[in-house]
Amino acid sequence: MRTPSLLVITVLVVAALLRFWNLGAGIPFAIQVDEPEIALRAVRMMKTGDFNPHFFDYGGLYIYLQLVVACVRFIFGAAIQGLWSSLDQASPDNFYAWGRGLTAMLGTATVLIVYNIGTRWGARHALLAGGLMAVVPFHVRESHFVLTDVPLTFFTTLTMLLTLRAHESERVSRYAWAGVAAGLAAATKYNGGLVLMLPLLSAALSKAGLVTRIQMALASLGACVAAFLLAAPYTVLDLPTFLNQFAHLASIFAAEPRSPEPGWLTYLKHLRLALGWPALLLMFGGLGLGIFRAIQGPGNVRWLLAIVFPLTYFYLIATRSQIYGRYLLPILPFACVLAACAVVSGVSLLRRFDIPRAPRTALIVALTLAALVPPTVEAVRFCRMIGRTSTQQLAYTWIMSNIPRGSRIAIEARGLLLPEPRYRVEHFPKLTLHEYQNYRDDGFEYMIAHSQSFGAAFAEPHSHAAEYAEYRRLFDQASLLTTFEPSEDHPGPELRIFKLQ
Repeated sequence: MRTPSLLVITVLVVAALLRFWNLGAGIPFAIQVDEPEIALRAVRMMKTGDFNPHFFDYGGLYIYLQLVVACVRFIFGAAIQGLWSSLDQASPDNFYAWGRGLTAMLGTATVLIVYNIGTRWGARHALLAGGLMAVVPFHVRESHFVLTDVPLTFFTTLTMLLTLRAHESERVSRYAWAGVAAGLAAATKYNGGLVLMLPLLSAALSKAGLVTRIQMALASLGACVAAFLLAAPYTVLDLPTFLNQFAHLASIFAAEPRSPEPGWLTYLKHLRLALGWPALLLMFGGLGLGIFRAIQGPGNVRWLLAIVFPLTYFYLIATRSQIYGRYLLPILPFACVLAACAVVSGVSLLRRFDIPRAPRTALIVALTLAALVPPTVEAVRFCRMIGRTSTQQLAYTWIMSNIPRGSRIAIEARGLLLPEPRYRVEHFPKLTLHEYQNYRDDGFEYMIAHSQSFGAAFAEPHSHAAEYAEYRRLFDQASLLTTFEPSEDHPGPELRIFKLQ
């Protein structure tokens, strides 16, 4: 086996190990907030045969992919493990681990796509870009959950690769395939449709004749629309619901930002956390090099494609009111490629100053280590952390042993999930939304407070005087049964369990 092939396999093995490590953490007591939006709908489709997601906050493609996984899981559990003899016996909790496995597979496949994109610049570029993508902690983290951001990143990165191949061959059929990937990105999450700009831009800048360029653009656009409608058909079949929910979602994102800090600055901080300082600075170096090469050449179109999508996408998310770190994921593959270009192509420019090969090679090695080590350390730290016994797990075990079946429980936030119908559970953003007597009148017997909601008030009571007083009054009227506080061995939120008098 050739050494480059061995290195590529090593990168992919590392990527897979990080993404599958402790994949089942938190099941079933601490599922990520949005995971049920996908997983539970896929299970419902399997049990009812109703393929309308009735949910259009994002396209339905990943729900359908999870439906396939759920069916395979059910057949395996019934035929091989003997777990069930009917669909009614299967609990949704049985499907999360397999659903997360699909996300981890797509996350690992994204690393391979990044490597293939990097080969357009060179073998060393490709290895460093793929290696950096393999260990980026944000991507490693989100690859552990049934969420849409990692699949979206897979399809946007695939669109970039297919666009590069289309530009190299100038074949209309290849532009159509790039359009298909863009349509699947949009069907995963609507903002993924922005990646259609890549094949359209490539077609516009092609050296082919005008008629051929128009055919390339139309093939990309038509294939994108067709792929979107096939992957998310109920956007048309249930058009009124789709339009209503889409308009509601758009109004939320168009609202005034809640944070006094500008969105671009918040996302730059998230990028620094995602990449680490060395890789972030290298990314900016690669961005500057990309702008120069896009203007001066050589490889103008290749460089332009590498910079135009991440810059446009960054502007799109930075000007919206909803800001979450995982929204940056589609940018990260491009960031890894640009950082790799800064290291390899940037150092190669030193040849113009007659700097010998050995110092240049040493500098490339040093920059490579500087780029890879910080995110690798953070990714390993995260994977180890989620494998520890969390405060949610301790609370879940305590509740199952000490709170009677059928009890009605008010839970703050969604950081702890309890099995229903064993318990009658209702979640509240903040327990202080209601008075103590209201909970009594509604038949609640227990309350579980979550530090995600009450933590700020108790950490700085002088800055949150009114909220602290509301919590203090509520807590003082109930009987505190137990508290689970986070520690090095038990990460997670602080949880307080109360019994209503």
